[in-house]
Amino acid sequence: MTRKTVRIAMNGVTGRMGYRQHLVRSILALREQGGLDLGDGTVLWPEPILLGRREHALREIAGRHGLDHVSTDLDAVLADPSVDIYFDAQVTSAREEAIAKAIAAGKHIYTEKPTATGLDGALGLARLAHDKGVKHGVVQDKIFLPGLLKLKRLVDGGFFGRILSVRGEFGYWVFEGDWQPAQRPSWNYRAQDGGGIVVDMFPHWEYVLHELFGRVTSVQALATTHIPQRWDEQGKPYDATADDAAYGIFELEGGAVAQINSSWAVRVHRDELVEFQVDGTEGSAVAGLRGCRVQHRSATPKPVWNPDIPATEVFRDQWQEVPDNTEFDNGFKAQWELFLKHVYADAPYHWDLLAGARGVQLAELGLRSSAEGRRVDVPEISL
Repeated sequence: MTRKTVRIAMNGVTGRMGYRQHLVRSILALREQGGLDLGDGTVLWPEPILLGRREHALREIAGRHGLDHVSTDLDAVLADPSVDIYFDAQVTSAREEAIAKAIAAGKHIYTEKPTATGLDGALGLARLAHDKGVKHGVVQDKIFLPGLLKLKRLVDGGFFGRILSVRGEFGYWVFEGDWQPAQRPSWNYRAQDGGGIVVDMFPHWEYVLHELFGRVTSVQALATTHIPQRWDEQGKPYDATADDAAYGIFELEGGAVAQINSSWAVRVHRDELVEFQVDGTEGSAVAGLRGCRVQHRSATPKPVWNPDIPATEVFRDQWQEVPDNTEFDNGFKAQWELFLKHVYADAPYHWDLLAGARGVQLAELGLRSSAEGRRVDVPEISL
């Protein structure tokens, strides 16, 4: 076996997602398993360079995990020819400029979403990367979750027949920050800082719908701010200027209709924080992050509406659990592995900056739909 060291500049690892999912559960997990075997006698050994604005926080993380390389100088790191890949998990408002610099420096790009604050910027990055000839990928973690992998298995196997509709429920109560600390950063609730549930979640819904059911062809959305005042990390009140809930209807290529509610002002009464119900002519399924239950046409009961007597059926008991049938790894780690194989073994990979731009487009058009009170077509985009 030949071990090849891959130096990865990881920008934004002091944030929750950058640290937990990308550094600890992906890159460090790959190191714990001995690297990534490419199957040709080569093992990739990821060597992270922790990049950010707060040196003391970076050094604390590096010391905790026995890492050697930290920097607050993006330009210097990008100028280092030994750095192969640039990864970005910063706040959205800082992402476009940093990625553009990394592309100009000839680095391969892997990034969180949204890739930019607007479609023009997101498409611009995709075109820059294409023209520069670097490889690029965008995190689309939801489709690598066990529940949605099971759902895709059902779709690919023809379980549903003709798919009629998709209904999604996502969200939980994010504390305002006064009497209990908020579990999300305060910038998420300030539009001027790039916050808002539409720009956060509609890019997710775009790739979930696109990958599983078909391209989104139109959107009709209502975005609102249910909680107008919150308290920041220092306990100071601030005006919540970004939307904290969005209610969307998406028409899909092929005729199916998706309805997805997203909210940080909802209390959970479901099995998982996100669930999708898919109904088709031959069967239905309900999938969450990990679980997936089905009801086939042949096993569908015949309920009768009668509000005058108590329900005699336990409807949840009429569904069958889909078995795992395989081992599911962490979804973020699984996509990192695919991207690294794409870069170093030329394996196929289509979750690129153009795919990321589609997510930005859907968020932008969703906000336009809400502002104008109408349905908006979603045109196809290309380089």
